[in-house]
Amino acid sequence: MSHFLDVARGDRPADFVIKNARVANVFTLEYENVDVAVCGGKIAGLDKDYDGQEVVNAEGAVLIPGMIDGHVHIESTLLAPSAFAEAVAPHGTTTVMADPHEIANALGMAGVEYMYHASRGLPIDVLLGAPSCVPASQFETPRDELDMTAVQEMFRNGWCQHLGEVMNFPALIAGDPAVWGKIEAAGDVPLTGHVPGVTGKALNAYLTSRVSSDHETSTIEEAREKLRRGMWLMIREGASFPNLHTLLPLLKEHPLYFARCMAVTDDITALYIKEVGHMDAKVRLMINGGLDPLLALRLVTLSPAQYFRLWDRGAIAPGRRADMVLVDCLENLNVQHVWKDGRQTVRNGELIQDQKERVSIPLPKTVHVTPLKVENLRLPLPRGEENLKINVIGVTQGEIMTRTLVKTPRVEDGCAVADPERDIAKIVVLERHRNTRRFTVGFVSGLGIRWGALASSVAHDAHNFVAVGVDDRSIVTAITRLCETGGGLTVAEGASIKGTLPLPIGGLMSDRSAEETADAIAELEICAAELGVKIPHPFMVLSFLCLSVIPELRITDQGYVDITKGGFRPLFVK
Repeated sequence: MSHFLDVARGDRPADFVIKNARVANVFTLEYENVDVAVCGGKIAGLDKDYDGQEVVNAEGAVLIPGMIDGHVHIESTLLAPSAFAEAVAPHGTTTVMADPHEIANALGMAGVEYMYHASRGLPIDVLLGAPSCVPASQFETPRDELDMTAVQEMFRNGWCQHLGEVMNFPALIAGDPAVWGKIEAAGDVPLTGHVPGVTGKALNAYLTSRVSSDHETSTIEEAREKLRRGMWLMIREGASFPNLHTLLPLLKEHPLYFARCMAVTDDITALYIKEVGHMDAKVRLMINGGLDPLLALRLVTLSPAQYFRLWDRGAIAPGRRADMVLVDCLENLNVQHVWKDGRQTVRNGELIQDQKERVSIPLPKTVHVTPLKVENLRLPLPRGEENLKINVIGVTQGEIMTRTLVKTPRVEDGCAVADPERDIAKIVVLERHRNTRRFTVGFVSGLGIRWGALASSVAHDAHNFVAVGVDDRSIVTAITRLCETGGGLTVAEGASIKGTLPLPIGGLMSDRSAEETADAIAELEICAAELGVKIPHPFMVLSFLCLSVIPELRITDQGYVDITKGGFRPLFVK
């Protein structure tokens, strides 16, 4: 301590000093022309004329705090933690608050333990949330159910820093003891939420739990009400479900709202990181949308640090971790150098590769499935019933919520079938964890697929197999390939496979590099487009059609589900 104080007072040289930088102050929203002295991985001081054993001449560039992602599912990137870190570190990210409930659904406690150990020693800090909803609801089938005892164990083992998003808002509002037990088990930590479209008295009931944030808000009216009721607003900008553009006018109209807002990711892919970026992309988007640059920066630095009680980061200030990023300017945010805990991790925009050998963490097999046959997918119309219609999941590009569409079915040989001319495809979910042989067949509109099928073992949140297609042979071919690879993404047409990305880690993550995984996703999206698919990031969109806690109509291995109407819904309706 005495050595650190000596450096802070200027009585002894720092480990290194950054000079000639415009230092972004996220407390007062101004630039300062000061030296930044670093000692022992922490910032010792900001002032003029500090000496250092090493001097970094910033040459007028902007020095900003390391950026923080307040809510992300690493599994959704399809990357292992090490590959994810290597992908986002060059974009200036130094900390992520990761909710591992995807792999927890696929592997139970073993999945959370894997994420903890696989996230050590990376060029970023990965701080985990204890999964609170495994399963997300009683309408989904995960590998194991994690109760309040499991939540207690995660914190006791030191794996987790906060409680992962509490998704089953109907159960919480209704006073379900199992959901409330997990909240109580978490104790005095930040409790993150998930309440799409919930307002009024229902929102009041949700907030009595002390769950204090939401990343599912999609309208200004909803955002304003949640802020008024004391919530922190996590403004999501994901690959398929972007909300920044919609909600930005609220911050422009009321700049003081920034004190309880942050920008987050939720779900992106490796291809999105490669083509668009990470937290840097959100800052650019906010600035281009007319937000003050320093205010935009605060939403990805100090704001998430304050919400998660990370008092040691989020700003360039004495005593805080030396998590810093040198960029050309906030408007462009081209990353030049990154320091994590005072150690340089990115030089001239390139990651400095860490040669430490990664610990291999064995994982149990995650696919226990009896493959389907073509005849299993037939949907005969009920006998004696005339003029029946079908419930169809309606997808709207850029929106996570779906609609319930009621359509007249196309009928062949007495069975309801896909109708690509009207953009109605067949969708299938097959339970993959317990070999129950349980599956559901339904219909979906809005993807644009005209030939063949897509299939994936990434299907939020239980992550059973999901496939969509216009003919049963293609669907069976695609699902069979998932069984053979132990999970992944695949495109099929008839009996042939057009492309596959194996995901051997829990059926959710690749063991390849970020670059290789991104290229494989790009190739699969080209294959999907060749089948007529028009919606961007089709595999991510497909994965969310199984998430039972998002309105309206969804599909799981147990059936059609509409959480807003209390549960299961029929396929055929009058």
